[in-house]
Amino acid sequence: MTRAKRDFGTIRKRANGRWQAYYMGPDQAFHRAPSTFEAKVDAEAWLAAERRLMQNDEWSPSKSRRATVVRSTEMFGPYAEAWLEQRELKPRTRVLYRRQLDRFLLPEFREVSLRDITPQVVRAWYGGLDPTKPTQRAHAYGLLRSILSTAVADEVLPANPCRIRWAGTVRRARSIEPATLGELKVILGKMPERLSALVLIGAWCGLRFGELSELRRKDVDLKAEVIHVRRGVVRIAGKVTVGSPKSNAGIRDVAIPPHLVPLLAEHLNRHVAAGRDALLFSSVNDVDVQVHSNTVRRHWIQARAAAGREDLRVHDLRHTGAVLAAQSGATIAELMARIGHSTPQAALRYQHAAQGRDAQIAARMSKEAKKWSKRRVGSTE
Repeated sequence: MTRAKRDFGTIRKRANGRWQAYYMGPDQAFHRAPSTFEAKVDAEAWLAAERRLMQNDEWSPSKSRRATVVRSTEMFGPYAEAWLEQRELKPRTRVLYRRQLDRFLLPEFREVSLRDITPQVVRAWYGGLDPTKPTQRAHAYGLLRSILSTAVADEVLPANPCRIRWAGTVRRARSIEPATLGELKVILGKMPERLSALVLIGAWCGLRFGELSELRRKDVDLKAEVIHVRRGVVRIAGKVTVGSPKSNAGIRDVAIPPHLVPLLAEHLNRHVAAGRDALLFSSVNDVDVQVHSNTVRRHWIQARAAAGREDLRVHDLRHTGAVLAAQSGATIAELMARIGHSTPQAALRYQHAAQGRDAQIAARMSKEAKKWSKRRVGSTE
């Protein structure tokens, strides 16, 4: 932390890069600027203004008065823009935040000083958001809370005014009913052969669609019976972007249930081009382009209808995979590690997930599959 001693007052650079200024007043007490400064010159200007007040006999303790000039960086608009620019975000998350900022936050707070955004102001704004769109409402509130949390860390605000309990929590609007093994069999029978492995990996290994569509030969180790999840793909405004999975927990090795190994070997031989970087699921017209979600969805809609599951989404295969693993005896920590899902509550459990247990879970899942396959159709057992 840099500290500069002056003939009047002291300026120091904090660990976060901002500047703090303070001095000893006529009352023999130390007085600190009401907020930190982005530039050293701003801190110097504040000290100079304080000294002039003393020279003109206009000084009063800083706690009883507010700064008469509000810097542009203390206005919500410029601060929020800088916040978004400086964040390391996934492309899709950046686009989402940009849209929320433009639609819900800037129209209301652009010209408002951060210090004037009080809990009452936040409640009034939140109350004006469309209650029939709870997810949109929760995301907008969550973004405002995150921006103002940074303002607290920057010492621009003393406390976060976003204090509405559960306002940033998205409550699931629909209950997800996992696909049964019988339903999966019907769905597989209706999907094109080149996409059957996508359904199998989604259901038994719990990968996200973006992770599935970016899988390549080098990611599938049939000898070790492991899928290495290292990348994901997203489409934004028609442009394909390949990056790391959705979260740090998404980078993982997923054990392949043994009963899938021969099926994946057949898929690699029949439907995947040569070379380590060949995509497992590519466009029909270009083997170097990932399969489009619309292509999969078109076939999926027909397949799920045949299984009588019009409610089932492609993404729900992940939920099916989690349920199958849980039924095979996986703990919550092992489920988090296998599915690649992370929350603050699950993070501690994730640390204790035993890596070797994943293969055992996968083996038990195959046992369940074999039991199911041996049952006679229409059996009452």
